[in-house]
Amino acid sequence: MDIRQMLVMGLAATAAGGLTYAFVLPYFDGGIQGEKRQEKVTTVRTDKPEGSSKLSRSKQVAESLKEIERKKADQDKVTLQDKIIQAGLDWDRKKFFTISIVLGVVGFLVGLMASGNIFFGVAGAVVGGLGLPNWMLVFLRKRRVKKFIKEFPDAVDVIVRGIKSGLPLGDCIRIIASEAQEPVKTEFRQIVEAQTLGLSLPEAVSGLFQRVPTAEANFFGIVIEIQSKAGGNLSEVLANLSKVLRERRKMRDKVAAMSMEAKASAGIIGSLPPIVILLVYLTTPAYIMILFQTDAGKFALCIGGFLMFCGVFSMKKMIAFDI
Repeated sequence: MDIRQMLVMGLAATAAGGLTYAFVLPYFDGGIQGEKRQEKVTTVRTDKPEGSSKLSRSKQVAESLKEIERKKADQDKVTLQDKIIQAGLDWDRKKFFTISIVLGVVGFLVGLMASGNIFFGVAGAVVGGLGLPNWMLVFLRKRRVKKFIKEFPDAVDVIVRGIKSGLPLGDCIRIIASEAQEPVKTEFRQIVEAQTLGLSLPEAVSGLFQRVPTAEANFFGIVIEIQSKAGGNLSEVLANLSKVLRERRKMRDKVAAMSMEAKASAGIIGSLPPIVILLVYLTTPAYIMILFQTDAGKFALCIGGFLMFCGVFSMKKMIAFDI
């Protein structure tokens, strides 16, 4: 087997991995479990007898939470345009499909020219047209969400200090929209623009979770929604929210540090088989070529590749923690 055939096999493996990463792994990232835990945390009991102002306020809070959950259920279906917005891109669907088609054509030509086989050309088209654009959206979304989570507690602290000093909530949000770091700055600017168009503050803030689907943005929207309907000390509530957000970030960093050794071990174990195959091919090609030239060798490669995929997937789930 020459180097061109090895490149073709690597391209086919990349196609399978890209499709799996883009379409399969997002369904196993722990989002459903997180939503269930969030529902348990935000559930408020209202089966006590009425008759006091405290109980009346609890009832208002419960009704507000139910309304927020209904709105969230209506927004659970994520469209392609939502994914593009969450990735921080200003593209429309037409531009995304155009780029996907161009990448698909390039992948087809590369696969066809490298192997001379139309099957590998189709595999390259799948990688370029489907796998690569979706992987790019997932990568950009995760990077943007990570930056937002890092900067968002500071923005909440600015709101708390502004309210304590006597500034209206709207002015505090405008300060963040002009002074904060990206992507918090852009998101709060969109809240200000939504208010300018006539939306109320709770309605404008509710769109934050759709653009940045994180628990932090959802918590902030819930606090603003409840405060606008039930009242209360907003600065105190937001101060508590800021503390919770910082503790979540601290816990996330601690878990990442503690699991770094396991991630490094998983990376080394997962990369050993292809590295060994490459080294054996470079030293004694005739020895390793039996796997690629005989039916028994090809069957063993297929079984080994499947078991390798199962092992890597299992290790990924074992070292992935949802905070």
